Amino acid sequence: MKELIVKTSGKTYTIYIESGIFNQLPDIFQEKYSGKKLAVVTDNNVFNIYGNTFIEKLQQKGFFVIPIIFEAGEKNKNLTTLTEIYDALAEHAFTRSDIVVALGGGVTGDMAGLAAATFLRGMGYIQIPTTLLAMVDSSIGGKVAVDLPQGKNLVGSFYQPDAVYTDPMLLETLDDRCFSDGMAELVKHSFIKDIELYKQLVSDDVYDRKSVSKNLDEYIFTSCNIKRIVVEEDEKDNGIRQLLNFGHTIGHAIERVQNYSGLSHGEAISIGMVLITRLTEGMGLTEKGEAEKITAALKKFSLPTKWPDLNIPDVIKAISLDKKNRSGRITLSYIERIGQGRLIETDLKELEDKIHGILKD
Repeated sequence: MKELIVKTSGKTYTIYIESGIFNQLPDIFQEKYSGKKLAVVTDNNVFNIYGNTFIEKLQQKGFFVIPIIFEAGEKNKNLTTLTEIYDALAEHAFTRSDIVVALGGGVTGDMAGLAAATFLRGMGYIQIPTTLLAMVDSSIGGKVAVDLPQGKNLVGSFYQPDAVYTDPMLLETLDDRCFSDGMAELVKHSFIKDIELYKQLVSDDVYDRKSVSKNLDEYIFTSCNIKRIVVEEDEKDNGIRQLLNFGHTIGHAIERVQNYSGLSHGEAISIGMVLITRLTEGMGLTEKGEAEKITAALKKFSLPTKWPDLNIPDVIKAISLDKKNRSGRITLSYIERIGQGRLIETDLKELEDKIHGILKD
């Protein structure tokens, strides 16, 4: 088993990474969390695959467990669903010493985490990510939030989990598109921080999910460690942690304009990374040719790199609502070259004009 210890100002916790650990969790929970009530928050898709059996095994170990199931999809990551989680916790008299268990992808982890952070002003919280995207990104670092109609993750908090249990075997049920979705964030970590990981990921001429899966435990560990280092240095996203936003300014705007029902998060971020790198190449901030390298790497994992058919003014308006906007200025994450992420603060209107120009081209 691989372990990563994350040390933040609010909490120190461990990320456990091991193929097959999911089946061991009822025994692990009995040893570590005996006597606590468990609320397993999950979407209907994940519940149908894993939830029922998992809850039964926990009950067999003597736990009082309630399932809280919502309809899958980013469109349901909202205040209405969050209120339903609160209602279930209150109805079953959960206390601050009890635990919310997030079983699912990033949407599940975000909502379960925000519920745990705010119900009774804070209770136990465990992450069991079931998607690659959640394993390498959203389950780590304590960002928890829900969306508003005006934008993504506008209501949230920083709340670290008590533990993260990552089982790469759970990814076997993902379709290829969902798997590639997670690869976008994994590859992003190599772009901003690890040239050796980038070289490993692009070493083969042809993408083969099976070959990637052979080394997936190691790739996940390396990717998680990159995020751990960044989060420990800047837990509250005021400095270096903003490197992790590479591609997100444009990517989140694409998601918003499509009302979270078009491109997936990883797909939108993939396009965002390419476009922002073309822009920073033109500004002289990025070495020439890096955008083409990024494009080739993302295409290898079946990720889109071309601008979708969207109304440009709508996207520009969505960018203006980005939560990273601070008094008309925004910190932009970019790469000087692959493996060397950088930050630059720029005027938001100036950035919007440049993005508008590159999109028109």
